[in-house]
Amino acid sequence: MAFEPVIGLEVHAQLKTKTKIFCSCSTQFGKSPNANTCPVCAGMPGVLPVLNSQAVTFAIKAGLATDCAIARESRFDRKNYFYPDLPKGYQITQYAAPIAEHGHLDIDTEENGQKTIGITRIHMEEDAGKLIHDPVRAKSMVDLNRTGVPLIEIVSEPDIRTAKEAGAYLRKLHTILKYIDVCDGNMEEGSFRCDANISLRPVGQEEFGTRAELKNLNSFKNVEKAINYEIQRQTYVLEEGKKVIQETRLWDPNKNKTASMRGKEEAHDYRYFPDPDLVPLIVDEQWIQSVTKEMPELPDQKQARFIEQFKLSSYDAKVLTTSIDLADYFEKTIENLSDIKQAANWTMTTLLGMLNTKGLNITQSPVTAAAFSTLLQLLEKGSINANAAKTVFEEMAASGKEPGVIVKEMGLEQVSDQSELEEIVTGIINDNPDEAAAYRDGKTKLFSFFMGQVMKKTRGKADPKIVTPLIKSKLA
Repeated sequence: MAFEPVIGLEVHAQLKTKTKIFCSCSTQFGKSPNANTCPVCAGMPGVLPVLNSQAVTFAIKAGLATDCAIARESRFDRKNYFYPDLPKGYQITQYAAPIAEHGHLDIDTEENGQKTIGITRIHMEEDAGKLIHDPVRAKSMVDLNRTGVPLIEIVSEPDIRTAKEAGAYLRKLHTILKYIDVCDGNMEEGSFRCDANISLRPVGQEEFGTRAELKNLNSFKNVEKAINYEIQRQTYVLEEGKKVIQETRLWDPNKNKTASMRGKEEAHDYRYFPDPDLVPLIVDEQWIQSVTKEMPELPDQKQARFIEQFKLSSYDAKVLTTSIDLADYFEKTIENLSDIKQAANWTMTTLLGMLNTKGLNITQSPVTAAAFSTLLQLLEKGSINANAAKTVFEEMAASGKEPGVIVKEMGLEQVSDQSELEEIVTGIINDNPDEAAAYRDGKTKLFSFFMGQVMKKTRGKADPKIVTPLIKSKLA
């Protein structure tokens, strides 16, 4: 029997507020354990939470960016469970009345082109603390710095059918949240993490199968690997005539497999009820309109503009808008350039290649957009050729020097004098009569031999646009 996977994703994204959601403690990552705490986030008796308005604004932004309807009234509930990293014994979250609902994201799939993934809801909540397990002793320590950091949880509809679609959805959502600057997206620090719900059903069946939940996946690759493994595991169980158990599982990246964490019989009864210390959250039209005015150009909009305004291909535009920082870098680069396609090629190959090799992102580039633009201007004007430009770029990345300085220091100015190049071409042809005769007899591949000789003679500085017609005319 053929089975169809049904996948839904729950993404937890930390909001980039300076303070926590219900107190004034810092959200700065990396502080010493329990440094960013106070009686409120530590759950001391008698304290009262006060909602961070910036967290609400960020949540509205995320809702608008994913085409959600923003609730004019939402509510905070208490989710009750007992765990060492939850000092109050409950988590403040939105359950019955979230701030945003009924949105969607469009993703590109290899199988079916563009596909729409529904978003059920976006709700706000506070993060829990963190347990640090002692590798030597059988003890765990609690760090409450993360307790109370504002989160949004983004819950997708069960519209995803493959691990690749899940990866595409997460990457798109990750990009959008960084574009609107509400989440730094740092997966290693836990700012963007995912739970995946996976079930199988016979192809053609409407009813969902029994699901397993994969908790706390913190990289795109791990999400895809874990989902693929879970699909294979459940397929094997069903083909054996057994039943899939509803349970929570964890992904082990070292063993490349999932393992059971807890079964349905151990599932918590969270006993949700409205938090009596927080009044309902009212979001009026003026608030929504002010946030709407602050919204930046979103990835799909920017990609469409790059295609229309700069006449780039869909592929080029998609690559160059992968992040808002890369898109901004590219637009600064081309401000004084006429050959946009050449600039796009250099950005996607030479620049991004260098960054990948060094393990850097675009904001850490040793070559600024202004310096990169100057280099490409020299190339456009014919002051240097492409080979020299690559040499200059490598030196720019290594030393931080300006391209014009490097060109002069290394003597890379392009030879463009017609008479000088004509003399060089004539001399090379005279020095290689056999090759010239063979070329004239039809072995046109020898053209590259003559071009190579010219470049060798000029130490790579000859202008190919002048040399090419000269060689052809002299050998005609």
